[in-house]
Amino acid sequence: MPDSESLLLIQSVVDSQKDLIALFYDDDIVLTNHAFNHFFGVASCEQYKTDFGLFVDNFVPHPSYFNKDSIEADETWMEAILKRSESDRIVSMMTPSFEPHAFSVGIDSRVAKYSMVTFSDITQSLIQRIMIENHANMDRESGAYAKEYFLHVAQSYKDAATFNEKMISLILIRADKKDGSDLAKDTQSLNTLVSHFRGSIRQDDMLVRWSDTTFLLIYLVDSESNAERMLVKLQEIINHDTIKDVACHLRLHMQQENEDINTLIRRIST
Repeated sequence: MPDSESLLLIQSVVDSQKDLIALFYDDDIVLTNHAFNHFFGVASCEQYKTDFGLFVDNFVPHPSYFNKDSIEADETWMEAILKRSESDRIVSMMTPSFEPHAFSVGIDSRVAKYSMVTFSDITQSLIQRIMIENHANMDRESGAYAKEYFLHVAQSYKDAATFNEKMISLILIRADKKDGSDLAKDTQSLNTLVSHFRGSIRQDDMLVRWSDTTFLLIYLVDSESNAERMLVKLQEIINHDTIKDVACHLRLHMQQENEDINTLIRRIST
């Protein structure tokens, strides 16, 4: 076992990480970081061990994820999960309020008897992957995300913002054809508009078709100034020659302190 000074040094390093991190000695958990404790609603590693018991018992026993039923009688859970490909090392664990999250698992065992295990929250991206596989996440006419899909994952998006200590920003985009024709019936113009927007936003940003001719860009920021930078970027995009036949009006909405995402959505919809 490491001495107390070594544990304190390790603790100070891992507490700065956003991922859930746990240090194991053999198969015994001996240290957890702040993100891990926050997820399970405990104050320390000792409280986690007291409140939650055997570590593998906290893996949701669902066939889509690695869990204790995936472990052979003569192996530890880490030995068992390492037999899987990296993309299949996924577990599900629940918060104290019984909300399931999906995590990819990384294990560093370079020091004998010690394993540093990192749990990276992939709940949002996993939901997106499932929806993509089921062809249920996209609006076929425009190529943007479907409104129903966003409403399905909205709470996970809010959880991601809380976990990463960021705010949700929304840009409402109202689009119309300059010649007065119906944009909703012009699939080519819709696709061109969406392609230009999607080419300038980040992978985790969501461009949603909110109504026939209205789009919503949802993204996470750490400050109002960064939210406004995205607004400026989109304003530059709408002046591009290839979409000059479409007029767009943009409006930025910032999540207020402690505002629920459903309240935010209702506010921008009025």
